[in-house]
Amino acid sequence: MNFKNLWNKLFSYNPPVEYNFSLPETSTDEEINTEGNNQEQEKPIKIFPSLNVNKEYMQTKYNTLINSDIVLREFTINARGKQYNAFIVYIDGMIDSQIMDDFILKPLMLRNRNNLFDGPQSKVISEAVTNNITVRKVKKFDLSNYLMSSLIPQNSVKEVTTFDEAANGINSGNCALFVDTLSLAFDIELKGFKQRSIDKPNNEIVIKGPHEAFVENIRTNTSLIRRIINNENLIIENIEVGKITKTKCAVCYMKNITNEDLVNEVKYRLNNLEVDSLLSAGELEQLIVDSNILGIPEVLSTERPDKATKYLLRGRVVVIVNGTPYGIIMPAVLVDFLTSPEDSNLKVNFGNFLRVLRLLACFITLLLPGLYVAVTSFHQEILPTSLLYSILASRASVPFPVIVEILIMEISFELIREAGLRVPSPIGPTIRYCWCFSFRTSCCKRPVLLVLF
Repeated sequence: MNFKNLWNKLFSYNPPVEYNFSLPETSTDEEINTEGNNQEQEKPIKIFPSLNVNKEYMQTKYNTLINSDIVLREFTINARGKQYNAFIVYIDGMIDSQIMDDFILKPLMLRNRNNLFDGPQSKVISEAVTNNITVRKVKKFDLSNYLMSSLIPQNSVKEVTTFDEAANGINSGNCALFVDTLSLAFDIELKGFKQRSIDKPNNEIVIKGPHEAFVENIRTNTSLIRRIINNENLIIENIEVGKITKTKCAVCYMKNITNEDLVNEVKYRLNNLEVDSLLSAGELEQLIVDSNILGIPEVLSTERPDKATKYLLRGRVVVIVNGTPYGIIMPAVLVDFLTSPEDSNLKVNFGNFLRVLRLLACFITLLLPGLYVAVTSFHQEILPTSLLYSILASRASVPFPVIVEILIMEISFELIREAGLRVPSPIGPTIRYCWCFSFRTSCCKRPVLLVLF
């Protein structure tokens, strides 16, 4: 029974029913006043109707006097025979300048038939004549609606009413348009920063499967998943993590397959992360998983869209972090770490054989060093005589006990792996080959160590 409970605790997922948090029963008037003042201070500042005030606020917020990549462009808008002062704010290098010139500045600044109309600032909706009396129903001219419907031909435009919303769009590569007399701004998507193109996966290599991997752009990654799953039940929700960085995380799941409790648990943990910054999927993995003594992983990371799609169709949740070419699959069980994307492309017999082979290799990796120490130190009688004499002869000139030799071997493996990853590529393979050759030469008289290597 104890073994069963331990197994369920390590390799199964049971979302908590109740969360351990409490609220103070009583609070003094001073605490209430302090909390009220803090809430008032943290209240977002709304955009002002005065253009000069908005311009000074944005210049102060972005330090335009010292920031070389923050651009504030002032110009005049022609709308229905009138001119309005306006300015745009964007980050140089994160927008597409050609799209801005063709679809923002030219329609707003150049004169054409629509914005040269010099008539009453109203629009006739309907007209009727009764007893020689003409009755017209007119609609008053609305500058914001006119800009949205007639002068801004960009496909992704939304109205924002606070400076924080406008700043979030600017920081993500959009452009903010401020117009005089309007207490709102237009968040226009003009993303055009350079990014890495879709390439082959480096770590999870397959022969018959797709050769596409995730990239650092979150929208490219979600489009790769959308392209494979052609179904409207695929839900992708955005959650911002980090008070400073406000990193976007996409929570992907199948609405008609995934358990709602699992989805709510993932969103609960993401929304309650009180951190200043989030830079990678590895950091997010450490923040949301439960702590355990053995350090057994509870989530699985992948760089392949097809692998993430397979787990989505099995009812898992995939989280993609902006700026990281990896997706996090949660939760993960022991079998997930013994499978490969290549298994589904092979016949059933071959796929099962490879899984059994990986499971056997896992047990050998975990148990063989300890088994070697136990046999050579305490149970020599189970070894053949010739093998025992060979081991004793090889250890005659070794000044260390067996367990120290095993530890040196394990540390050497880690050093070889780090040398292959961290040493520059021109000399990395040479160092790794020389190290492996010298280690094999020293282990030639130790058959068990040579097989383990």
